[in-house]
Amino acid sequence: MKTAVVGFPRIGKDRELKFATEKYFRSEIGESDLYNVANTWKHFNITSQKEAGIDFISSNDFSFYDNVLDTAVLFNVIPKRYKALGLSNLDTYFSMARGYQGDKGNVKALAMKKWFNTNYHYIVPEIEDDTKIELVGTKLFDEYDAAKASGIETKPVVVGPFTFLKLARYTGEKKAEDFVDDLTEEYVKLIKKLDDRLTHWLQIDEPYLVRDLTFEDKALFKRIYDKITAASGGVRLLLQTYFGDVRDIYDQLIQYDFDGIGLDFVEGKKTLDLVETFGFPKNKYLFAGVVNGKNIWRNNYENSLQIIEKLKSKTNAKIVISTSCSLLHVPYTLESETDLPEEYKKHFSFALEKLTELKELSVLADGDGNSDILERNKSLFTGRINSVDEAVKERVANIKESDYRRVPDFDKRAAAQSECLNLPLFPTTTIGSFPQTEDVRRTRQLFRKGKVAKEEYVEFNKNKIADCIKLQEEIGLDVLVHGEYERNDMVEYFGEHLEGYLFTKKAWVQSYGTRCVKPPVIWGDVSRKSPITVEWAKFASSCTDKPVKGMLTGPVTIFNWSFPREDISVKESMLQIALAIRDEVLDLEANGIGIIQIDEAALREKLPLRKSDWYKEYLDFAIPAFRLVASGVKETTQIHTHMCYSEFTDIIPAIDAMDADVITFEASRSDLQILDSLKENHFRTAVGPGVYDIHSPRIPSVDEIVAGVDKMLKRVDDKKLWINPDCGLKTRGETETKASLINLVKAANELRDKYCS
Repeated sequence: MKTAVVGFPRIGKDRELKFATEKYFRSEIGESDLYNVANTWKHFNITSQKEAGIDFISSNDFSFYDNVLDTAVLFNVIPKRYKALGLSNLDTYFSMARGYQGDKGNVKALAMKKWFNTNYHYIVPEIEDDTKIELVGTKLFDEYDAAKASGIETKPVVVGPFTFLKLARYTGEKKAEDFVDDLTEEYVKLIKKLDDRLTHWLQIDEPYLVRDLTFEDKALFKRIYDKITAASGGVRLLLQTYFGDVRDIYDQLIQYDFDGIGLDFVEGKKTLDLVETFGFPKNKYLFAGVVNGKNIWRNNYENSLQIIEKLKSKTNAKIVISTSCSLLHVPYTLESETDLPEEYKKHFSFALEKLTELKELSVLADGDGNSDILERNKSLFTGRINSVDEAVKERVANIKESDYRRVPDFDKRAAAQSECLNLPLFPTTTIGSFPQTEDVRRTRQLFRKGKVAKEEYVEFNKNKIADCIKLQEEIGLDVLVHGEYERNDMVEYFGEHLEGYLFTKKAWVQSYGTRCVKPPVIWGDVSRKSPITVEWAKFASSCTDKPVKGMLTGPVTIFNWSFPREDISVKESMLQIALAIRDEVLDLEANGIGIIQIDEAALREKLPLRKSDWYKEYLDFAIPAFRLVASGVKETTQIHTHMCYSEFTDIIPAIDAMDADVITFEASRSDLQILDSLKENHFRTAVGPGVYDIHSPRIPSVDEIVAGVDKMLKRVDDKKLWINPDCGLKTRGETETKASLINLVKAANELRDKYCS
């Protein structure tokens, strides 16, 4: 049985691409140097798969920033404001992703959103009415040609036209239907160019098919693929889906003239049922996604083989054993985890290890495997050491309904907090972190290696906190933060102080562009060992008379940004974390912290892609988990939360039901679209829409911020509006951060003069 990989990580084993790209941004290396690094990892990826015996290897899954952005550039979907800069092709590409501020002009970046139900972010294509869609890029062909020149036949990968049109933003009067024929024609040209190269397969990714589909959606899909499948020539077309099942279109999908269809048997709850009910054509390849591309636990061979056997009994199609989605969402390799004991490590599988799993499953499925392989695999699922804590389980079982409710109600709390805090109109604050400069990272690293004593490390961080507080006071911010210098990551930091977690050295995963995260692993039952943030918060408060926020990460985000367990329910795991963070909230309050921010940046991330599943499979326990964290505080303690880079408009009632006092979120890249939804839903929580984009190095002007807030005030009561950046400042430089915050405060003062008079 043949094997396939949907896509592969591209950042490098040690984040080589990240560091090279950042050097390019700083003008420390040139374009050719950056391409050399990129080519090294493209070659490593395809040769690693070839050596592992993978049959269907992807090309064009590499990207300097994002594959959706790559697709936009491939088809000339480049807004005029970026072309007008007159930059090189590569710098134009980066200006779309990051914005540009320099001698050629001043433009904001394109919007950025979460990629379906993952922590990866894609750049939202922007299509203007006069956009001329045409196949102008060469990246897909260049990468295929390079692989072929090295003796490896690959299947080029491209984001499909249906998904592209559904994810795009239309800035004028025209909509998807106005561009569909032109875009389809250019995909046909792409296929023709591949046919000229004698390419065997093209993988067309259409993950949007796992969402709820309307009649109009299915008509749009048909309009596209009737033409594309008719023009495939000698190129075999693989229609690849992932992140769920295609229940709304499966019976029609199998009738299209695709040569192969990739289906997700991990997250696709109904995928097997669909095959059993409607069958699968024997003249097509079924790419069966049974190896999880989003989690790091070893594959359960027995379960996967059962699925394969059921498929064999229902279809005579050629079955290809595949990953459930791209391996972009898991780290490169366990080889780097030299400090992790084997008794733990044997349970994990990263990208390179999943190649071995695919090959072993292939051998076992053909009946040629060594029985020892299967028995060794079975032994991994008979229990794990140090994973059960009966006290934690008992505490979860004893949660009462009243533990999820905060008293008094919102309006009474708001009045009490207003009197207690006495903040001005349009209070200014930041989201939490301040720039993590080289000295911060170096000192933390030396401390972790035992080369800096704990006392010295604490003193270093206290000095940074004191300087940060002083800077914020000088700038004139109203509610301060301590800067989070002691934290490496907003989830990993908390995980390190909780029982039940494991940590890696180099298990980095791309979040967006050059931003990588190292998710901790939820190994067992979770509880808090001792106070985590209290001493830092107390010290920061002692440096000022202004209020300082206690900064925590919420239970939903800690869960969603960890590699989760697969042996207990999501609800139980989330509630365990919620109880641990609740203890921290109460300790902060007991030590005089009157404003506590509980970040839920990833609330939307694991929301089921189908609306019918939203509440029963997620929101019905995720929202109460947050309420459990905050329900024990006094009415005068103000609870904040923060969310970023997701689409929230359709879950506004659920967000309001979190019963926070203030919520800050990203709105700067999305033209404040969420504010209309807040108004329509009579949102009661005070809000801080981000007034500038921290994921771009550009500095917002005072006029720009004032204009943005003026728009906000058409939808939000002035007494409920906070002014803040759209996310933490950890990844930004000190100079741009200070300049941006100075402009933010100047804008707030100007607005107070304007609206108080």
